Amino acid sequence: MERLPGFRDFYPEPLPHTDVWSCDARQYIFEKWRTTAKRYGFREYDGPPLEPLDLFTTKSGGEIVGQLYNFKDKGDREVSLRPEMTPTLARMVAAHERNYKKPIKWFAIPQLFRYERQQKGRLREHFQFNADLVGETDPAADAELIALLIDTLRAFGLTAEDFVIRLSSRNAWQDFFKHGGGDTAHEYNFFQIIDKLERTAPEESEKKLAAMGFSRAAINAFIEQGEPTAELKYILNNLAARGLRDFVKIDYQVIRGLAYYTGVVFEAFDRKGEFRAIAGGGRYDNLVKLISGDKVNLPALGFGMGDVVLLELLKARGLLPKFDATTDVFVLVEDEALRPVSLKLVHDLRAAGYAVEYPLTPAKPDKQFKRAQDLKVAYTARMDSDSYVRIRNLKTREEVVAGVSDAANHLD
Repeated sequence: MERLPGFRDFYPEPLPHTDVWSCDARQYIFEKWRTTAKRYGFREYDGPPLEPLDLFTTKSGGEIVGQLYNFKDKGDREVSLRPEMTPTLARMVAAHERNYKKPIKWFAIPQLFRYERQQKGRLREHFQFNADLVGETDPAADAELIALLIDTLRAFGLTAEDFVIRLSSRNAWQDFFKHGGGDTAHEYNFFQIIDKLERTAPEESEKKLAAMGFSRAAINAFIEQGEPTAELKYILNNLAARGLRDFVKIDYQVIRGLAYYTGVVFEAFDRKGEFRAIAGGGRYDNLVKLISGDKVNLPALGFGMGDVVLLELLKARGLLPKFDATTDVFVLVEDEALRPVSLKLVHDLRAAGYAVEYPLTPAKPDKQFKRAQDLKVAYTARMDSDSYVRIRNLKTREEVVAGVSDAANHLD
């Protein structure tokens, strides 16, 4: 029986095969995400992996259905595995926002599912770090969120030489479109063209822009000039005050979610351009109102960072630690008559916070010691009697005999 295409098996290291993923690396990433978010005062939340289908079509339109794992459940309800977390966040905030002081600062690490073509850095499932700030319109909130993104990547050992945050604004593009005489009826199509500039042949983009009264030269000049708006200037100054200015640049080629984002948008890219976007996000001030059916109107912004591209980047930069087994002590049971007191020693050491292994069944002493070496334990412990234990430091070869109640005090 094989796993489904686009999904992953996570094994403990050392990995048995190159076609599987490291559960140790996954947990390492999760821990960094959690630790950094909590330092910024973000609280963790979660929601169900299965949601009503219309939660996602309300946010993204009916065309998203082709990318979903959706079906009718046994209650004849149209449901879908979640492809993203923000609609769930908006639903949860709208339901109980009165119980939380603003701004709301929440994060989650959901597993997300999309039925789409597999490609490098993009599978049919992935884990994602989502951080969102709800209830604040001031650009100080945007700066805070971008600082969190920067410090999250720095937590993995990445520097300003490894990644850059490309900062843009939907408001800047709307002003450009308006002052250029654009017809508001064609604004969405205009943004679509801009969003695909880097992936579309220049002559094709030129033709589409000309039909709307814009030239590719004017677009290029606007992007190259990169003159920040007032809100972007504030964000840059805010980040500079933190010592983070080198991590950010204005790049109006970033436009993101055309019917979703409403203001500042940003994406994190590796400097060498070897991978897809590491993370992306921005301000989406209309979503809570949309999801709540106009009952709750709260501004919001957030970003998402997937584990797939991040893990590829960390591997490429040699920034993943070596994941060894973390067993501290192996309790040898050479005399089966002492197994009951040995089990008590195992339990007491575990209660003291140590990772402890022992032979589940009778085994020869040399086989037990070989197992201890394979586990790379720091210590072996063996009961000499009902009351005394012999502890050996495998690195220094030093041995001590201690009372069983005092054993933990002889472990570093």
